[in-house]
Formats: sequence, structure tokens, C-alpha cells
Amino acid sequence: MNKVVLLFSGQGAQKVGMGKDLVEAYPSAKALFEKADSVLGRSLTDVMFNGPAEDLTRTGNCQPALFLHGLALLEILREKIPSLEPVAAAGLSLGEMTAHCAAGTFTFEEGLNLVARRGELMDEACEANPGTMAAMIGGSDQDVARLASDCDIDVANLNCPGQTVLSGKEEGIDTAVSKAKEYGLRMGKKLKVAGAYHSRLMAGAKEQLGDALASTKFVEPSIPVISNFLAVSPEGPDAIRASLKDQVTGSVRWIESIRLLREQGHDLFIELGPGKVLAGFMARIDKEARIISIEDAESLEAAVAELS
Repeated sequence: MNKVVLLFSGQGAQKVGMGKDLVEAYPSAKALFEKADSVLGRSLTDVMFNGPAEDLTRTGNCQPALFLHGLALLEILREKIPSLEPVAAAGLSLGEMTAHCAAGTFTFEEGLNLVARRGELMDEACEANPGTMAAMIGGSDQDVARLASDCDIDVANLNCPGQTVLSGKEEGIDTAVSKAKEYGLRMGKKLKVAGAYHSRLMAGAKEQLGDALASTKFVEPSIPVISNFLAVSPEGPDAIRASLKDQVTGSVRWIESIRLLREQGHDLFIELGPGKVLAGFMARIDKEARIISIEDAESLEAAVAELS
């Protein structure tokens, strides 16, 4: 049996052309992509395959695109390896929604509509409360937290040792980048993002997403899904809804989430999504863990050969 932990990509991993080779190579992927367009009532796949990049980067497009792409990869993988046995799942930020769909917390249709709504709400929050994000390289978590507090911005992502992302108003982020070395960090680098995700500036999106979560049918997932806001697996639909709502303005505690899974004895992880970002984080969090990244037809077939 292939006991694996499923990991799903977050916003920022998207790239134009994602999924096109899957649709051309696998009938099940083609059917799922067509279903997504039907559910949404628009051609998400056209934006995914053809761009332009600015359109795909819009939160309202990239979040459902990553959700669809990750689940299509998983569906093909399960077809190819019937003995595949997911034992837990997690996702970076938006990827946690994909993880819950993979675990059966909600259906594909319900999840896609929920993710599309999440993206729309975050786009609206970006317009209402403009902001940005920056990656802080080096230094301790305490150093980064002190810098964030002094600049009146928030800690958005604790991605891996030595890389923490800050989020907030432009002037606060600019100050943090310019003062990074004064706080013992190696450097700060602004990110090309549409807004200040995982910060207090997303408060409006958080409250409205709470309404969408409340009206979506949730069941107990078939496998534990780690909340990257709580860094534990919440039990029961109400606790899951609360964690997904709080995650919008809260910090993504990815390091703690992965360490929890490792402490539970899991050692084989499969990353589903573009770019191998999570594999890069894993190398910094725990070099002993084995992670296989699947992002397209070629890497999928390589993974099948490795796991079979």
C-alpha cells in the first residue's frame, strides 16, 4: 500500500498553461475541467490555458484554477495507482480548501463555488483596502514578529525556517523591507501580489466568507486535514468552518503543520500543483521527509513509475 500525505499548492503557484497537457492526455481530467466551466458558468479553463498572466493572477481566477488543477492531478493519480492510500492532507492557504475537497469534506461542485467566492471576496478586499506583502529572509521568528509589530503590519506566512512573509499597507511593508537588516534579518523582498493576504486588511472578506461557509454542506473528512491556521486537524464541520474563516486574516503556520505530520510518523508526501514550491519548503523544514512533486503529465507519469 502507498500511504501518502497529500499537499496542495497555494496562491502564487499558478502559471499560464497549467492543466492543458492533462486535458489533452487524460479523459478524466478533460471531464473535470469541463465540469468546472459548467459549474462556474464561464471558461476558467481558457484563462488557465491561455492567460494572460494578469488575468490568471487575479484572486478570483487563480484560486479556483489551483483548486481544479490539484484535484485533477489527484484523480488521475488515483486511476493510475488504485492502491494509493492518502492518510492525511494539508494545503498552503487556499490549498487547504483543495485538501478538504480531496478528503470529502464537501463535493467538488460545492468546493469550487466556495473557492470562487473566496477569490471574489479577496479581490474586493484588495480593492477596498490596498496593500502588499514581502518575504523576510533570515533571522528568527521573534525578530520578524518584532519588525512586523513596529511597522504595524501582520505576519502572513511562516513558510519554512528563514522565510517568513509579512502583509499589510504599502508604507508598512516598505518600512519593513528597508529596516530588515536592523532587525537581524538578511533581507526583505516585496512580492508581486494583488493585495495584503492573511492580514487585517482582509477582514471584510473573512466575514463574508463566513456566510458562504455556513451555507455550504460540510461532513467529517475521511482523513485528517491540517488547518494551517491552527496547525492541528480540527474536528467536526463547525470547527473546520471556523478555521477556514479565521485563516483569511490569520497566519499560515506551515512549518508547524508539516512538523506535526512528521511527528505523527508520516514520511511520504505528494505535492499536487505547479512549481514545486512546497517541496522547496520541505527541504528547509525536514530533509528526512520524502516528497514527490506532481505538476503536469510528465511529472505525474514519473511519480506513477516511482510509486508503482
